[in-house]
Amino acid sequence: MVVTRLVSVFFVGNCLLLLFCSGLSNASEADIACLKTLKEQFKDPNGYLSNWVFGNSTPGYICKFSGVSCWHDDENRVLSIKLPGYGVGGEFPRGVKECTSLTALDLSKNNLSGTLPTDISSFIGLATTLDLSYNGFSGEIPVSVSNISFLNTLMLNDNRFTGQIPPQLALLGRLKKFSVANNLLTGPVPNLNSTITQESYDNNLGLCGKPLDPCSDGTSKSRGKVIVIAAAGGVTGAAIIVGIGLFIYFRRFAVVRKKDDDPEGNKWAKDLKTQKGIKVSMFEKSVSKMKLSDLMRATNEFNKDNIIGSGRTGAMYKGVLEDGTALMIKRLQDSQHSEKEFISEMMTLGTVKHRNLVPLLGFCVAKKERLLIYEYMLQGSLYDNLHPTDEASKPMDWPLRLKIAIGAAKGFAWLHHSCNPRIIHRNISSKCILLSADFEPKISDFGLARLMNPVDTHLSTFVNGEFGEFGYVAPEYTRTLVATPKGDVYSFGVVLLELVTSEIPTSITKVSESEEESFKGNLVEWITKLSGESKLRDAMDKSLLINGVDEEVFRVLKVACNCVLSAAKERPTMFEVYQFLRAIGESYHFTTEDDILVPTESGGADFVEELIVAR
Repeated sequence: MVVTRLVSVFFVGNCLLLLFCSGLSNASEADIACLKTLKEQFKDPNGYLSNWVFGNSTPGYICKFSGVSCWHDDENRVLSIKLPGYGVGGEFPRGVKECTSLTALDLSKNNLSGTLPTDISSFIGLATTLDLSYNGFSGEIPVSVSNISFLNTLMLNDNRFTGQIPPQLALLGRLKKFSVANNLLTGPVPNLNSTITQESYDNNLGLCGKPLDPCSDGTSKSRGKVIVIAAAGGVTGAAIIVGIGLFIYFRRFAVVRKKDDDPEGNKWAKDLKTQKGIKVSMFEKSVSKMKLSDLMRATNEFNKDNIIGSGRTGAMYKGVLEDGTALMIKRLQDSQHSEKEFISEMMTLGTVKHRNLVPLLGFCVAKKERLLIYEYMLQGSLYDNLHPTDEASKPMDWPLRLKIAIGAAKGFAWLHHSCNPRIIHRNISSKCILLSADFEPKISDFGLARLMNPVDTHLSTFVNGEFGEFGYVAPEYTRTLVATPKGDVYSFGVVLLELVTSEIPTSITKVSESEEESFKGNLVEWITKLSGESKLRDAMDKSLLINGVDEEVFRVLKVACNCVLSAAKERPTMFEVYQFLRAIGESYHFTTEDDILVPTESGGADFVEELIVAR
């Protein structure tokens, strides 16, 4: 239990770093002051902010305010302020600057007016969402918006903005959703993401340029040179400002990211030539002793042609030793842990062994590089088998899919309920379920979150609008940024839907005779939209429904639907999921003796506290 408490304390410490909590109490007070100022600055004729009552000593009390979400429910740190349609008036609330951890500000459909601060980026520098649409804002759009570098969503439509759209907005490389429609804007539009369509610029005085009509000769001659010079100078200046700001920002929190000079190649590996004599630490005595030079030869100096998979935890390379032994070597992405911390984590993960986990054979530390050596999985990933690029490939039959579902569920249940230390995987998808020569499912990437940067494992995935593998992430994570066992259950539920429907979870398009019934979205959204047993049955892959297995397929579909319920508390545990699937496949005799211990209800709190959040 002492070790458990230490692990828990260490994890909490990492979370505090993640949330930039170098001064927790001071930050909480600042966030409270932020909301106080906002309430004073807003005109609230409808009284919707009447429950913003201050002076409570209960931790996290401001998290219950209308329109306010916090990073954690028991901590006064504001994650987002969303007041769409609240009818509030006034100007842009400058008090929002005190909410230093704010990632989303939605003040759409209100009665706000006036101009935006020219230095707006200093108020909401970490925002991923800024929605000021359907208000009465006027004046020019500030150039400094381009310095809010994490923006995914920028909605300024239906206001009275004038002048030109700042060309520096082209710096917002993460921007996915954007609109300035229904304003009074003129001039060329910036070169934004190709997904930004014409509708984003509709109903302005005189905008031109792709995706709109080309700018006229008169416009280009009279303004062309000025615009080019201004854009070039502005982009350069903004880039310098952004660069300096990000440098100071990341230095401040001691999580400076590495920048690979050759991200598509293997320059990093070639830089290790002087380190080839470094030994590889091996957990398996049956595996021959190796040095870094052996790994480099086995992978042709980690040539990109040897990459067999990649994700946020890093790239996976196939390597073949001189004796013909095949291995998988993962280059861990941007781990800033010290060598001592890394080795300590490795010694823990080296003891985590189960039939349904990819065996971790060893590791190597070379300069700043961290390499993990795994047993090679001959049949690749479940994703590749479910969605082959070769159209001639034969689809996986139902008994094989059910066998994989049961084995994978058993592995995840063991991580949650029996592994010591207990592990939340946190990045479950069909790509992390690998298949051995006989199609035995093996879970990869377990236990890696603690080896990643806090920024990599939390903030950067959040500001990109996703967490884990897009389409698999539990909806509550975007509100809390807290990984839980039920989040893993949700992700595994998506894998089960994938097995039953053969659809790719990230994107589905269904077209029907009635345009109103057409659908475009992800797999869970599609399944959730279907109502009634008959429509659910229609979602099942028809190629599986042979030899009288319809009911088995449908029962797995129902298990999957329970796993992806929007309310986390209504989902089953991973152990229950395993038991459900095991019962469905009982006639196939897939399983061996259970090695999963289920925590008692009285020990539930300790169980959750002991969980290691693992990527």
